[in-house]
Amino acid sequence: MRYRIDPAASRLTARAFAGGPLSAMGHNPSFAVRELEGEVDFDPDAPAASALRLAVVARSLTLTDSVSDGDRREIERTTREEVLESDRFAEIVYQCPGSKVTAGGPGQFSLAGDLTLRGVTRPQPVAARVYLTGDVLRGNGEATVRQSAFGIRPVTVAGGMLKVKDEVKVTFDIVARRDGAG
Repeated sequence: MRYRIDPAASRLTARAFAGGPLSAMGHNPSFAVRELEGEVDFDPDAPAASALRLAVVARSLTLTDSVSDGDRREIERTTREEVLESDRFAEIVYQCPGSKVTAGGPGQFSLAGDLTLRGVTRPQPVAARVYLTGDVLRGNGEATVRQSAFGIRPVTVAGGMLKVKDEVKVTFDIVARRDGAG
């Protein structure tokens, strides 16, 4: 059955971590994705045959941390213009065909899909827990994305004394509703 992702009910966040000699003085910025869409093909009788496509509007990432308005504008500008290059690469897409889904224990799945970020496509494993209740399919979990794998140089400031680590932690709670369901 086909399920459409419900953007209003879904949550996807990305968190970067400070590194370098001055990392104790930095903060670990968290971003919420405000615009996403996609679909999931899921058959509870053959869950390993499931498939997923999730697209995120790159410009929709919004800093969720409590910082000054000036810092917020600068962090979001840097993320959109320098890190994601969202004017050139409008979408971030994760696709996982059915042949790349492995069912573990009850509700446990390993996805071996491809992530396209800044025009570069790389394999991206994702661990997810999936729940089906009536016409609602919910999946949650996390993944670690290495910026350098997509040609992104992690942001540095203060002459390299404070920098963002290469690994970004992505967490998600995606809600999808069966096509045709109210």
